[in-house]
Amino acid sequence: MTEPEVWLRGALPGFAPQLQPVAHSLLQCREEVTAALRGLTPAQLWARPFNVAAVGFHARHAAGSLDRLFSYARGEQLSAPQRDALAAEGIPDLDDGAAARLVDIFDAGVERALQQLRSTDGSTLLDPRAVGRARLPSTVIGLLFHAAEHTQRHSGQLVTTAKVVRGLARDG
Repeated sequence: MTEPEVWLRGALPGFAPQLQPVAHSLLQCREEVTAALRGLTPAQLWARPFNVAAVGFHARHAAGSLDRLFSYARGEQLSAPQRDALAAEGIPDLDDGAAARLVDIFDAGVERALQQLRSTDGSTLLDPRAVGRARLPSTVIGLLFHAAEHTQRHSGQLVTTAKVVRGLARDG
């Protein structure tokens, strides 16, 4: 029997009760992304079967989005390096070790987010925050929740695309 999903393993120490679902979600994504990336070749990471986004893009975008959304949650706007990283998310890395580098990027992004979650004061969750150059309205909890669901969405797409790429390689 496999281990239950992270949210069914109990409360996580060090996280405010209101932020447990965000932490559970990010940890689940980390497990699934790590497993899905394992063993993929650089060509498979950047393949676009049926014109869908590449596995590598989803990994980079999920990690980068976490960084950007958590910046907004801190009340910050994006830095030049964050904007540069956004622009580079779809540029393929076809060198040996690409899958391990993507795992490291994703893992580091999740770990930074978890550190911020641990230090987030529950009394600030409804504080207003501005998003993007247009400074669209949100709240700390709105940004943290969206970061979790956005990461899950891209993790799911990554896992599915990885399965398709593996199946095409096996059947090809």
